[in-house]
Amino acid sequence: MTQENSRSFSSGVNQSGVRDYNERLLLSMIQRLGPMPGSDMARQSNLSAQTVSVILRSLEADGLLIKGEPQRGRVGKPRIPMALNPAGSFSFGLKIGRRSADLALMDLMGEVRAQTHIQYHYPDPDGLLTFLKDGIESMSAELDPEQRDLICGIGIAAPFELWKRHEIIGADDRSYDSWHGRDIVKEVAGFSDLPISLINDATSACYAENTFGQGRKFRDYAYFFIGAFAGGGVVLNGAVYEGHRENAGALGSLITRDAEGRPAQLMDRASIFWLEAAIRDAGQDPKLLWTQGANWSDFETQVGPWIEMAAQELAMAALSCCAVIDFEAILIDGAFPAAVRKRLVHRVAELSRDIETIGLYRPEFAEGHVGANARVLGAAYRPIASQYFLGSGGLSSSL
Repeated sequence: MTQENSRSFSSGVNQSGVRDYNERLLLSMIQRLGPMPGSDMARQSNLSAQTVSVILRSLEADGLLIKGEPQRGRVGKPRIPMALNPAGSFSFGLKIGRRSADLALMDLMGEVRAQTHIQYHYPDPDGLLTFLKDGIESMSAELDPEQRDLICGIGIAAPFELWKRHEIIGADDRSYDSWHGRDIVKEVAGFSDLPISLINDATSACYAENTFGQGRKFRDYAYFFIGAFAGGGVVLNGAVYEGHRENAGALGSLITRDAEGRPAQLMDRASIFWLEAAIRDAGQDPKLLWTQGANWSDFETQVGPWIEMAAQELAMAALSCCAVIDFEAILIDGAFPAAVRKRLVHRVAELSRDIETIGLYRPEFAEGHVGANARVLGAAYRPIASQYFLGSGGLSSSL
């Protein structure tokens, strides 16, 4: 990505006492635009060259930045780009899903240093806490002692009110009761001193797409993530919007109608649990659906009809979203192979052209690029972003 087609950054402030904001501003510029010389950062941030120089030296001394190769060929001294130091900070991310869980260790560049995965019929909180505790211990052991001191937090991505709709995916009341009233954040704090943040799993996926995927191209978009249940997120002015109750973008709850014309929700028609049930009814084992990197070609008899049904629902849901907010794009991703995602998004775009849109601007339909790993990547990135980078206030809307 070039600097010209990336979002510009809001101006910095030269007054004393606000260096933390300016540090975040410069780190965010490098994170978004790649390695940059201080002179370019000064020009784009409206900070003085001296202020930028002082901050960069401090960030380098703290181990957050490293010098790149000098850029020669211009009059005057060679320009030295500054880049993020991958080993400058680390964080853990846990994704709790209804069929599987993932734990990842991420570095400051957003690269996954280690990851582990488990599958289950229904998530057991005690088992997941053990999975997290053991995973943190084993992954931390692979770091140098100095690097362990740079772990800045644990992000947890999970469906809000995980215990609801349990009967749809075959969980009994005992599984339901095991989650009700549990405070996972408090229980994790019982064995870890790291800061802990909890986020909705689909919102976490939206964060990952907005940081590492196609979302960087768009200013305002609605994001659909199709997992065991469908969910989503909202991006406004280049930043994920969570809402005052952190539940914005609950797109799986959009109202539709079932095959008999009764009121239903989008998650009832455009979720992978429906495909799982169809595969099981056909006498096949749907376990492969929840294995990352798996090919779904053996399930084509069920996948084709599911894509058609899900696409019809997503097309209507997407245009309904655009009636509320003038989104320039609709991004669709999920816990499925890239080939399935491509077919689904293509069909959604086709069907949307047949729906009347008087008074609306038609959005661009695009595939998300992060894929099934989006939820755990968003969870792992959240502690790093909270400590080192700017949120919505740091980005302007221009592209």
